[in-house]
Amino acid sequence: MKFTKIFFVVFALMAALATVSASPFNLGQELRNFGKELEGVGQRVRDSIISARPAVDTVLEAQKALRGGQ
Repeated sequence: MKFTKIFFVVFALMAALATVSASPFNLGQELRNFGKELEGVGQRVRDSIISARPAVDTVLEAQKALRGGQ
Protein backbone atom coordinates (compact mmCIF):
# COMPACT_ATOMS: atom_id res chain seq x y z
CA MET A 1 0.00 0.00 0.00
CA LYS A 2 2.75 2.44 0.98
CA PHE A 3 4.86 1.37 -1.96
CA THR A 4 1.98 2.10 -4.32
CA LYS A 5 1.57 5.60 -2.91
CA ILE A 6 5.31 6.29 -3.12
CA PHE A 7 5.45 4.94 -6.66
CA PHE A 8 2.51 7.11 -7.69
CA VAL A 9 4.05 10.26 -6.18
CA VAL A 10 7.41 9.63 -7.84
CA PHE A 11 5.73 8.91 -11.18
CA ALA A 12 3.60 12.05 -10.89
CA LEU A 13 6.66 14.19 -10.09
CA MET A 14 8.61 12.76 -13.02
CA ALA A 15 5.67 13.33 -15.36
CA ALA A 16 5.26 16.91 -14.12
CA LEU A 17 8.96 17.68 -14.47
CA ALA A 18 9.19 16.07 -17.91
CA THR A 19 6.42 18.27 -19.28
CA VAL A 20 7.87 21.57 -18.06
CA SER A 21 9.41 23.42 -20.99
CA ALA A 22 10.83 26.48 -19.18
CA SER A 23 13.31 24.43 -17.21
CA PRO A 24 16.72 26.01 -16.43
CA PHE A 25 18.39 22.75 -17.40
CA ASN A 26 17.52 20.00 -19.85
CA LEU A 27 15.78 17.45 -17.62
CA GLY A 28 14.79 15.23 -20.53
CA GLN A 29 18.40 14.77 -21.60
CA GLU A 30 19.46 14.07 -18.01
CA LEU A 31 16.73 11.45 -17.66
CA ARG A 32 17.87 9.82 -20.91
CA ASN A 33 21.45 9.77 -19.66
CA PHE A 34 20.29 8.28 -16.36
CA GLY A 35 18.31 5.66 -18.26
CA LYS A 36 21.37 4.74 -20.32
CA GLU A 37 23.49 4.47 -17.17
CA LEU A 38 20.85 2.31 -15.51
CA GLU A 39 20.68 0.09 -18.57
CA GLY A 40 24.47 -0.27 -18.50
CA VAL A 41 24.37 -1.30 -14.85
CA GLY A 42 21.72 -3.89 -15.64
CA GLN A 43 23.78 -5.30 -18.50
CA ARG A 44 26.87 -5.54 -16.30
CA VAL A 45 24.89 -7.37 -13.60
CA ARG A 46 23.48 -9.77 -16.20
CA ASP A 47 26.94 -10.42 -17.65
CA SER A 48 28.35 -11.02 -14.16
CA ILE A 49 25.65 -13.57 -13.39
CA ILE A 50 26.26 -15.35 -16.69
CA SER A 51 30.03 -15.46 -16.12
CA ALA A 52 29.59 -16.71 -12.52
CA ARG A 53 27.50 -19.71 -13.58
CA PRO A 54 30.44 -22.10 -14.18
CA ALA A 55 31.86 -21.31 -10.74
CA VAL A 56 28.49 -21.93 -9.09
CA ASP A 57 28.14 -25.23 -10.96
CA THR A 58 31.61 -26.28 -9.75
CA VAL A 59 30.71 -25.49 -6.15
CA LEU A 60 27.47 -27.45 -6.43
CA GLU A 61 29.32 -30.44 -7.87
CA ALA A 62 31.85 -30.29 -5.03
CA GLN A 63 29.04 -30.23 -2.47
CA LYS A 64 27.44 -33.26 -4.10
CA ALA A 65 30.78 -35.10 -4.05
CA LEU A 66 31.31 -34.32 -0.37
CA ARG A 67 27.82 -35.56 0.50
CA GLY A 68 28.45 -38.85 -1.21
CA GLY A 69 26.91 -38.24 -4.58
CA GLN A 70 23.36 -37.62 -3.41
